[in-house]
Amino acid sequence: MADTDEDYVYDEDSGEWLPASELAAKRAAADVVEVRDAVGNLLADGDSVTLIKDLTVKGAGQTLKQGTVIKSIRLTGDAQEIDCRFDGIKGLVLRAEFVRKR
Repeated sequence: MADTDEDYVYDEDSGEWLPASELAAKRAAADVVEVRDAVGNLLADGDSVTLIKDLTVKGAGQTLKQGTVIKSIRLTGDAQEIDCRFDGIKGLVLRAEFVRKR
């Protein structure tokens, strides 16, 4: 049973009055975006990935070859985009469908 001193807030999604702390936890869990690679593995910040096909990088005049390892990725909050660092390319963003977790 919830603490009687806690404020209750109306949750429009469920149509119920919930303790404020419970509603905050529910909303935080809903904000988490799962990013999955080409074969369905769950990706997380700091993972290393391998490219599954050759990719031409627009604006860099460079092609990243299949099998290239990208270390220490960062999730952007988008379900399909990951932020990467690679020598000679600033601001590299890859689509998760073109990588496989190592």
